[in-house]
Amino acid sequence: MDASTGTGQRAALGDYLAAERTLLAWIRTGLALMGFGFVVARFGLFLQELQVAQHALSPPSYGLSLWFGTALIAVGVIVNVFAGWHQLRLVRELDHGETERSRPSTHPVAIAFFLALVGLAMAI
Repeated sequence: MDASTGTGQRAALGDYLAAERTLLAWIRTGLALMGFGFVVARFGLFLQELQVAQHALSPPSYGLSLWFGTALIAVGVIVNVFAGWHQLRLVRELDHGETERSRPSTHPVAIAFFLALVGLAMAI
């Protein structure tokens, strides 16, 4: 019988390795989001310290960078959780030979739009 008909045969080793490479790419993306979020969140604190060091009378509030940074860190965590969940599901499907159907890539597109909105908000 043919493996493409979904008869329950295991997938080839290359399929498992490709799934693992994809998982590692998503983990790198999540870690980069968390790192960038940390930098953005700390940037507001740096600007406040700079104003205090220059003896400014009323330092302006940079609390918005804290919120953007926290949002980026949260998105990074969500990306990593999603990557792990997707990997477990995909390996289970590969074990059962059920990977013939095509899936839309809505999650990467949603993350890209979210990051574009965060970048636009930070630019404004």
